[in-house]
Amino acid sequence: MLVPRVWSSVRQGLSRGLSRNMGGRASWEGRKVDIAGIYPPVTTPFTATAEVDYGKLEENLHKLGTFPFKGFVVQGSNGEFPFLTSSERLEMVSRARQAVPKDKLLIAGSGCECEAIMSRTLEMAQATQATVEMTVSMAQVGADAVMVVTPCYYRGRMSSAALIHHYTKVADLSPIPVVLYSVPANTGLDLPVDAVVTLSQHPNIVGLKDSAGDVTRIGLIVHKTRKQDFQVLAGSAGFLLASYALGGEGSACSVRSDSADVLQLTLQQELWGVCVPWPMSWGPRCASWSDSASQGNGKMPRSCSTDSLSQTLRSGVGPRNMH
Repeated sequence: MLVPRVWSSVRQGLSRGLSRNMGGRASWEGRKVDIAGIYPPVTTPFTATAEVDYGKLEENLHKLGTFPFKGFVVQGSNGEFPFLTSSERLEMVSRARQAVPKDKLLIAGSGCECEAIMSRTLEMAQATQATVEMTVSMAQVGADAVMVVTPCYYRGRMSSAALIHHYTKVADLSPIPVVLYSVPANTGLDLPVDAVVTLSQHPNIVGLKDSAGDVTRIGLIVHKTRKQDFQVLAGSAGFLLASYALGGEGSACSVRSDSADVLQLTLQQELWGVCVPWPMSWGPRCASWSDSASQGNGKMPRSCSTDSLSQTLRSGVGPRNMH
């Protein structure tokens, strides 16, 4: 059992995780946007011919919009952005903005792969330029903030200085707030803590989504950025509770489609002392739902791997008939 002080931190974090009525889309001028809360990472539905199924995307968002999420993340890892064209990525954001309630934040992944960034003194690298252009375009079609993954193809060159240069250029030129995104399982690159601390001081960088799963690292980042207006989101429900206890302020959770029910029940349990048993039909808390994949639409993802991330995530996610 956690000691009362830790539970107090968790309760505060869970309370912030509830969606807040923002009175419509806000202007971020002169202040940093508050990203504290829970965001489901939206998957990308495809047709049988491997085209983006925008109709099913809108259906999914309408269903998810009935739950008290703070907002939504599109074009993250679960959205399979590396397999989409630039026009598809922008159309996804545009359609999502139309489907998402205006009091919900829409965070869009705008990161683009790059050539090596050799020095902070060089001209803006090709990938940095591509990321800036994608960021500006996503803002124009309705994104409230962007989430920028670490450039990784030339990861041997991705020193702290290079990454600071990259993110600073993007944040300088972005018309909307920037969220850093570290997902080493996919990129093979962890955004260094010293780089995060330096970037947290930028007025247009509002936070970090950390998917490394290292709660010690999360606690260290929270501690080192405590004097900045900077918020840390856990990248998975597997360490969400620990992140809250250490000062994290939410999550873009890679969990099953009925995660809203999970979060609502957890909130009720922690705030009101209600003992809510974990529904055994949902399986282990951190398990994927690959067993239910065959019950979904059965479409092969573009990544063409039978055990790929997208098959377990984009599958019909049966409990709520998602796509």
